[in-house]
This record gives sequence, C-alpha cells and structure tokens, in this order.
Amino acid sequence: MIVAIIDGYTDEPAGLGVPPYLGIYPRYAYGALKKAGKDVSIFYLTIDDLRFTFEGEHGIKTKNKTPNVFETRKILEKADLIVYIGGLHTPGKYLSAVPSQVEEVSKFIKPFKGIKILGGPAFMGSAHEGGTKIGSKELALANQIFDHIVYGDLEAFLYDFITNPADADPFRFRTYKELRDYAILGAEIVKQFPDYPVVEIESQRGCPKAAGIGGCSFCTEPLRYRKVEDRPVEDIVKEVEILYTLGVRHFRVGRQSCIFSYMAKPDGRVPIPNPDALEKLFMGIRNVAPHVKTLHVDNANPAVIANYPKESIRIAKALIRYGTPGNVVAFGLESADPKVARLNNLNATAEETYEAVKILNEIGAKRGYNGMPWLLPGINILFGLPGETRKTYELTYEFLKRILDDGLLLRRINIRQVVVFPNTPLWHMREKVKTEKHKTLTKHYKYKIRHEIDFPMLKRLVPVGTVLRYVRAEIYDNGLTYGRQMGSYPLIVGIPKEVELNRFYDVMIVGHGFRSITGIPLPIDINREHSKVLSYIPGIGRKRLIKILARRPFRDKEVFLNMIEDKKSREMLRDKIITP
Repeated sequence: MIVAIIDGYTDEPAGLGVPPYLGIYPRYAYGALKKAGKDVSIFYLTIDDLRFTFEGEHGIKTKNKTPNVFETRKILEKADLIVYIGGLHTPGKYLSAVPSQVEEVSKFIKPFKGIKILGGPAFMGSAHEGGTKIGSKELALANQIFDHIVYGDLEAFLYDFITNPADADPFRFRTYKELRDYAILGAEIVKQFPDYPVVEIESQRGCPKAAGIGGCSFCTEPLRYRKVEDRPVEDIVKEVEILYTLGVRHFRVGRQSCIFSYMAKPDGRVPIPNPDALEKLFMGIRNVAPHVKTLHVDNANPAVIANYPKESIRIAKALIRYGTPGNVVAFGLESADPKVARLNNLNATAEETYEAVKILNEIGAKRGYNGMPWLLPGINILFGLPGETRKTYELTYEFLKRILDDGLLLRRINIRQVVVFPNTPLWHMREKVKTEKHKTLTKHYKYKIRHEIDFPMLKRLVPVGTVLRYVRAEIYDNGLTYGRQMGSYPLIVGIPKEVELNRFYDVMIVGHGFRSITGIPLPIDINREHSKVLSYIPGIGRKRLIKILARRPFRDKEVFLNMIEDKKSREMLRDKIITP
C-alpha cells in the first residue's frame, strides 16, 4: 500500500504545525501507519509541494526547497490513500509557509483515485482571517471530496483502517498508552521534512480550567478534548530521545493549554501546579538531549502563576535551568475589561495577568547567550468578543501601557479578531460578536498599541547593538532577507541585503519596526560590505558614509573607528568589525 500524507499545516489554540514547526498530526499518522502494516510505503508531502507542482513557482513562497514536481505527481497517482492534514483555528501572520484550507487542497487532489482522508482540526473548518464566522461551505466541500472525515484522532482511525477497515471509527480517540508506539515510530518522518524542524511535543490535551468551570467562549480546544489528560513524563522523554537521535535539535513542549498546569491538581478555575512533575519532565528531556539548541514551551494561564506564585517560580526556574533563552509563555488575557471577561468566561483577570507578567520578569528577564531574555511572557488580545464597548478597548490599552510604564518586558502582544466556530459557547452568542460594528475601533486601537506600546517595548527588549545569535535566513523579499531564531514567537529580523538562505547568522540589531527589527550579519567587513548595509551602522550618517567609502580599504580597524564621533557607537562596533 502506498500512502501520501499531505501536511497542510495546522494552527490551533494549543498547537502549531506551520514550518519551521513540525506538528504532531503528521508524525502520529505516520507512526500509526507504520505500526499497522509492514508493507505500507509512506510519503510525506507538504501543501507547498502541491502548490509548486500544480501552480508552478508562484505557488510556493520560499525557495529554500524546490520540490520535485515529477515525484509529487507520481506519488499522488500511485497512492492508495491520500491523507490530508489541515485546520486553521488561530490565524496569524506567517513568514515562509502559509497554511492551506480544504478549498485549496481539494482542487489539487480531486483528480487522483486514492481513498481520501481528512484529519486534524479541519473538520471544524478553517479561518481565513480573524473576525469571521465559520459556516458550512468548507465542511460541505470536505464531504464531497473526502471519503472519510476524521472527527476523533487521525492516528487512531488510520491504524484501525489499515488493520480492519470495517471497524474504523472516525470518532475514536486514542489513549496515551496507544500513542506511545505511534510517537516513537512516527519520529522517522523528520527525515522527509524539507527544513530544520522545530518539533512540537504534546504534553497534555484538554484545558484544566475548562474541565473545572468551562472553557473560554471562543476556544475550540474543550470541544475536541472534554477532559484533561497529562501525557506520562517517560513517554515524552522517550519521544524526544528518538527525535534527538534522528538529528532534531529544536523542540517545543507546546501541545498544551497551560504548561504550568501539567500534572496539576484540579481545583475549579485555577488548578494547583505541580513543580515536581515539570522539573522531572524537563530534566529528563535534557538528559536525553544534552546538546539541544532550542527547548521552549508555549501557553500558560496567568491565573495559575498569580494565584500560586511559589510553585510557579519553581516551574519558571526549571524552564530556565533546562531550557534555552528566548523562551516565551503566551498569556491568554484576551480582554482587560472585567465585564467581557465574565461574559466570555476568560482565563484570568487583568490584575492576575499583570502579577504573572511581573513574576516572570523577575525570574526570566536576564539576557541569555543567544541575545534574548531567558523567559518572558507574551499577551494575547482578542477583539470582537460579546460585551465589548469603547471602554473595553481603552481598558486593554491602559493595561498594556501600565506594563510598559512600569519597566516590564513583554516578548510580544498578539492582537487578533475573534473567529466564531460552530458549537463553541460563542456560537450561541454570535449575534453579539462585534467585529463589524467595532471595525473602526479595532483598527484605531491596534494602530495605537503598535505605535505607542509595541515599538518602545521592542526597543527595550532588543536595543540597538544587541547581538542575536543563530538567526536563520528564511526568505527573500525585494532585496531583503528575512529570518528569525528558532523557537517560540521569535522576532523577525530584516537583513538589508540578500544572504544565503537556510543558514544561521549572528546579527547586530541596528533598527526597529513596529513588530520586527533590522539586523546586520556579523562580523562586518568594512572594506567589502555594500554601502547600503554600512549606512545602517549606528553612528554613520550619509556624509560620514561617503568619507568612509572614499577611504576604503582600511588596513586597521582603529582608523575606521576613529571616523565615528559617537563614543558609544564606536565601542559597540569594536569587536564586530573586521578588516581582512
């Protein structure tokens, strides 16, 4: 049997599978197929392989990998099973890979004869952008194109389908005991991944707060997983060990709604954290992956940190001790308006979130060896929720301004518009969703936050002269190269020239945008570097640049440094320039 797994990339509340992230769905599907049949040949394709094959060069955003058009078509022609994995529930902005939707993939795979299976969160629909209500059109199309739509766990269905097709249940969920073999066997798929992967590792499913008092009105996670299950430490560590043996060096323990609630004791709205379990988990990962380059996490409920500071500080210290710098925990505040928070059953109050931000700053704001602070919070803001008024936007802005004015650091502020998915609590309040009515307000406050909070926060986070290490160049755009470090919510760095893609660079920060930064690769060859790049160096204006170009080549970098009047800029550059 020949199986084609098409990774359409997934982005949902508690998991990311958009390159460079390799999510759980393709790996576990691959593992289930391997366990089910010795004679199964499995080919991993991405939606970009299909875009390139059927739409030509313009169908793919990055030139890091040129897919083999002949091979892709041949695999799909011969495939007995075509498994598509997709689902976009928390749409964002992407750099070198863009998630697909059922409508797109359908036109690619419709002509092929293999049995077609839809897996991942796509069965609930996908959001093109924030501020939308998911209707029945995409789901109706899915029913026309796919022979089977999996509503439970794809890996469970695939195993049953191969071993005993008549009993395959698209609503069945697997246990963590069953997953153990799928995870180990599925690790092998990284050999077919076209990039350096950040491998997303599942630690928990379900939402502890939702299990206690119900989930946030908009969230799809509690719909899929109605109870909380914590994956055993030993199983997580074993999966990391296998992946590490296969060459993976970048990991995120990110498939969870709150890392601080792993193995926590249920207690209504705010579970009691278990620092012993987190310390055991991350120490175990480090023991089997000693030279890991990235070990990050994702979500955290700020209410847990604020209500259990002693336990949470232990957890934060463990994340720093065993993890790598640049780590971020995303706090789902969504709104600082208490009325909106009550109506939508949100995770935490503004005061709890502020306290959690303060605690993490005290523990994790120190800068690490890659140029980024060790562990910082991020804030998720969601506009359009029922109960919003003009005051809601002002309260949220004032909350963020307070963090800035108090000298605290946020790694990022993520502003989205709510997406209404069927069967969520928000679905039953959908007439109260204010995305259209408050369109002008949303635009105004988004602009205000970006200019008055994001911009100064970014300058505080990575001042001019900061060296960010291990920045991977990803794409070209209009003579620039864009790259980022590997890990959770990395900063996008614009390099003012084209450098070789898929390589890692150390860059010196020379400028700031509203959500990105400008950096120059190090060391700076002042005799050969393009004048455009030299013009970005702090302390060099237009007139001085002309003088520098006239004096090249410099045999001694001190001669160059003496041409820069600003002492601070001169000292900052001393160990960053060369004169070969």
